Amino acid sequence: MNEFMWALHEDGRMRLEGKTVVITGAASGIGRETAERCAEEGAFVVVTDVDSDGGEEVVDDIEDAGGEATFYDLDVTDSDRFHEVVDDVAEAHGLDVMVNNAGTGHPGGSLEDIDDSVRDFVIDVNINGVWNGCHAALPHMKEQGHGSIVNVGSLASILGLPKQAAYSTTKAAVLNLTRTIAAEAGPYGVRANAVCPGFTETQLLDRYLEGQDDPEAAREAMSEEYPLKRLGKPEEIADAILFLASDESSFVTGHGLVVDGGFSTC
Repeated sequence: MNEFMWALHEDGRMRLEGKTVVITGAASGIGRETAERCAEEGAFVVVTDVDSDGGEEVVDDIEDAGGEATFYDLDVTDSDRFHEVVDDVAEAHGLDVMVNNAGTGHPGGSLEDIDDSVRDFVIDVNINGVWNGCHAALPHMKEQGHGSIVNVGSLASILGLPKQAAYSTTKAAVLNLTRTIAAEAGPYGVRANAVCPGFTETQLLDRYLEGQDDPEAAREAMSEEYPLKRLGKPEEIADAILFLASDESSFVTGHGLVVDGGFSTC
């Protein structure tokens, strides 16, 4: 990461100045870009992931560029550990934003061909992982009377993707969980929103394409399905997350922000 181009509001303040942001799955892809963007905007960033080496590397990059960050090893399916991390962060630094980004997919296949163990793993990471993050963050945010939760959904939150039954089920659940939290926590000053990306150039997409007969041809065919004729970039999704995390979206809650290059309009 290059030297930060510190982005300033008209009043001279950065968009997340003085705020603490916790991000899951932040060692790579959308999570990493989100961590770096939040740091650029003045946040103290808590990088969490099961990939310790990758997470520490993100922290080093942020600090080398003049930002502030720390790393916690976190498996989002471990509720006790999630609460331990969030409680520790809240006590030491406060807690303003919770970004539940960690997620996983599965090889394409008809519903009846998806093994139960694969289904259960995807549900555990994509639903229980987000649930655990919200469950850990909400008491702190409600008590202090403010906070922003941003959950990372998918196009599969609003569309049934063929050959992706388990994944689509979990991402639809993420969006409706987000709406429910918004309704429940709004009176306490807490907002909850979701970002729903289209296919994005990440390791998760690479793993999906590796299962195709011709990965490069599959990538090109996928790109052609988008009105913009390309796939998303992690930084573009990170910018949407940043908007929902910041006070610029102070009257936005219960919303699923689709960032898909126009795919869902076709």
